Amino acid sequence: MTYTDKDDLIATSRRYKICVLIPTYNNAGTLRDVITDVLNYSSDVIVVNDGSTDSTRQILQSFGETITVVDYKNNKGKGTALKRGFKKALELGYEYAITIDSDGQHYPDDLPKFVQAIAENEGALIIGERDLSNVDINGKSSFANKFSNFWFCVQTGRNLKDTQTGYRAYPLKRLHGLSLLTSRYEAELELLVFVSWNGVKIISMPIRVYYPPQSERVSHFKPTLDFTRISILNTILCGIALLYGVPARIWSSIKSKRIFNKEFRPFTCKKGEKKEAATTLGRLVRSLYGLSYFVFWSMFVFTPGAYLYFWFGKNTENKKLRFHKMDF
Repeated sequence: MTYTDKDDLIATSRRYKICVLIPTYNNAGTLRDVITDVLNYSSDVIVVNDGSTDSTRQILQSFGETITVVDYKNNKGKGTALKRGFKKALELGYEYAITIDSDGQHYPDDLPKFVQAIAENEGALIIGERDLSNVDINGKSSFANKFSNFWFCVQTGRNLKDTQTGYRAYPLKRLHGLSLLTSRYEAELELLVFVSWNGVKIISMPIRVYYPPQSERVSHFKPTLDFTRISILNTILCGIALLYGVPARIWSSIKSKRIFNKEFRPFTCKKGEKKEAATTLGRLVRSLYGLSYFVFWSMFVFTPGAYLYFWFGKNTENKKLRFHKMDF
């Protein structure tokens, strides 16, 4: 699928009910350019101002009604910003939200790739995988990504090369764990884990990334505090994986294969010809349940009850008539 112009791209985005969600906190230096560039590819833009204390509000006001703004006074963290952004998107009738960071590291001209991926993989969560091999990032950020990738694999059994990317397309109606969503940096990992446990397809696709020189960067990552939060979260998720994650994955696998709706071959054909009403495993289980229900009540309830009813007293015609008129 290719898009010949902006109108074609926007029409496709609206057909699939896609919006672009930009959470921001004190990125006034790059925010205006990011929004301006995004508007070249989408007319459905939601910006969540996570309690910024710089000139973010004035910048957002300058865009008027071309964007939707979710604004609150105190900084709550990226997890809260995402949660409130998702809620607003659902209220407005969107089914997908492409999240893009406001610090300028993501390229809005990758948005058509996300729209195409959504159209080709409905219901999937699309991950924008960064190539960090030739990017000037510090050792702490690199370790954080590898650390997150490792624990994601432990908790879900899936391998992803970039679990820390913020450039993603979320299927809003298939998100899980929102009620438990941690409020800050580690929230994106939690979202990935929960959607994986619940059988949502996760697709990675390459994207470009830009990191300005170290001296020009605005980072809200606090190594000691955020690593502590991530470690605590991973400890909790490992425990939940045993109690919830593994059973959820098994059940999702069963549902995806539709085992109970498949034809039960021994009862599907007769003399080499397929029956009009094929027997499925689900129908067979329901039939056996109905039979066992009938046998139980008839043999262990009604039959003993009738025996006791006629055991005591005289078996008169009126007594027999009352028995036949009983409403069971």
